[in-house]
Amino acid sequence: MLKERNVRTGFFEREQIERVLDHLPAAVRPVVRFAYITGWRIPSEVLPLQWRHIDFEARVIRLDPHTTKNDEGRTFPFTDVLQHLLEAQKVEHDRIRAEGVLCPWVFHRTGKKVKGKPIVRFTKACGGRACAQAGCPGRIPHDLRRTAVRNLVRAGIPERVAMQMTGHKTRSVFERYNIVSECDLVEAAKKLNAIQPVQLPADSDPHGQSPIKTTPADQ
Repeated sequence: MLKERNVRTGFFEREQIERVLDHLPAAVRPVVRFAYITGWRIPSEVLPLQWRHIDFEARVIRLDPHTTKNDEGRTFPFTDVLQHLLEAQKVEHDRIRAEGVLCPWVFHRTGKKVKGKPIVRFTKACGGRACAQAGCPGRIPHDLRRTAVRNLVRAGIPERVAMQMTGHKTRSVFERYNIVSECDLVEAAKKLNAIQPVQLPADSDPHGQSPIKTTPADQ
């Protein structure tokens, strides 16, 4: 069996995603922020999101069964940033509703003639162009999903819980991204630090070199 060599490993660092957002259309920026936090699939899970999926009282987002790639329902709790994002979208929703535009979608187009219409697709060309302009060429929208998984695991969230939040059915994604092994290495270093604290000799000089001791025979 030949080894699979087409597995992508791209990630967005925090400063990179902020630069990319600066080069995206205003209506698309909340979509990318949402995907960066949740790791949900943009075409099938983020763009179709409707207000009936948002529970501000319980502070969760719920996807119905059979609407996700793995056909299972999903719940993602609000983070502070996620709540702020959704509240801003709700303000826009209420504003256009006051203008007579009924829009069930959380993310929608904002142009004068298309106001309230759903964003049907997020093109790779749009994202690729923004990434190139932001100084991180080669990134693709699916890298947001990888990044969200990595952020969840780095935050100390158990793999099983992280998989439920992002909608991954198998553990292979974690092995493919080498996320867990990286975190394990960091934790191993922390444990080594705990049992091997840095202790310089009391008679060391500022450069870390112990002075040469002489004996009477040397004097």
